[in-house]
Amino acid sequence: MAADKTTILIVEDEPAIVELVTFTLRAAGWETFAVNNTAEAWEFLQRRTPQLILLDWMLPDQSGLRLLSKIRSDRHFNEMPVIMLTAKSMEEDKIAGLDHGADDYVTKPFSPRELTARIKAMLRRKSPEHAQGTLAAGSIVLDPVSCTVKIDDSKVEIGHAEYKLLKFFMAHPERVFSRSQLLDKVWGDHVVIEERTVDVHVLRLRKVLKSAESLIKTVRSVGYMLSEK
Repeated sequence: MAADKTTILIVEDEPAIVELVTFTLRAAGWETFAVNNTAEAWEFLQRRTPQLILLDWMLPDQSGLRLLSKIRSDRHFNEMPVIMLTAKSMEEDKIAGLDHGADDYVTKPFSPRELTARIKAMLRRKSPEHAQGTLAAGSIVLDPVSCTVKIDDSKVEIGHAEYKLLKFFMAHPERVFSRSQLLDKVWGDHVVIEERTVDVHVLRLRKVLKSAESLIKTVRSVGYMLSEK
């Protein structure tokens, strides 16, 4: 289940800050990758989609704002949460960053606790399925930290794809998602999977959930949802 860990990309060229941030984020249970310029960051994004980017303002090849503009103009990444790391506390700089599409700011020097809190808040707001808190629906309890699922207090064996699907449904209860939305949100649109594969995973998920399978509803000619009603 390790692959389901929240991944954070750190774009920062000061080794001491990279070390501090990496240590802080790993201690909070997140997986981290670090690059030290915008070119390496863009290269990384072609291979993997992190759940959040920590982006330094001043980088050796070009400013973090340039990379931020590029991210926001790409349909694959334009919704990705980006927190700027900056030594600049000037009001107009913050406004410039927000105008370019930054979601939040952390001004150096920052406390590790503050950074962790800001990231957690951002993930909760932007990607509830990546939050670290326990999720519950009916008799199902899902713990994202240990990647376990319990039904009526009994642990159930669940495959990786079904786990990701269940976690997404539980993070967005009472909302209907089409097959293509589920493909995009759960597997990412870099992955080539046919829409009918979603049906197979839903079928498998219902089997795993046994007595709680009725929580996963089929909405005719639209898609699927998790509902306790």
